[in-house]
Amino acid sequence: MAQIATATAVHGTSAEAQQHHPIRVYLVVWGWLFVLSTFSYLVDIFHLQGYLRWSLILLFMTLKAGLIIAFFMHMAWERLTLAYAILLPPVLVLIFVAIMVFEADYTLFTRKEFLGAG
Repeated sequence: MAQIATATAVHGTSAEAQQHHPIRVYLVVWGWLFVLSTFSYLVDIFHLQGYLRWSLILLFMTLKAGLIIAFFMHMAWERLTLAYAILLPPVLVLIFVAIMVFEADYTLFTRKEFLGAG
């Protein structure tokens, strides 16, 4: 046990040494979060409507969530396998939701076209 403690002290690979990041990184990320939030509010101020409005709001929301996950939850410094294990399931859920939206539109179209409903 003493050899492991000595080896980590010599090589500087302890968990504490790896988690120290310059404050500048966090300030830059905070600045980007502020800018993206400002853009989100500008979408409403400029009264954008329809798909453009919701696309921009979702884009800014996703970018902010990505920054928070990457830097404040320290995913940017994690191993790639851990990042895949945490980030891949929500991406797959979003893909499946998009597929279901297209399927719902097609189902509604076919009902209107062939059954005369709606």
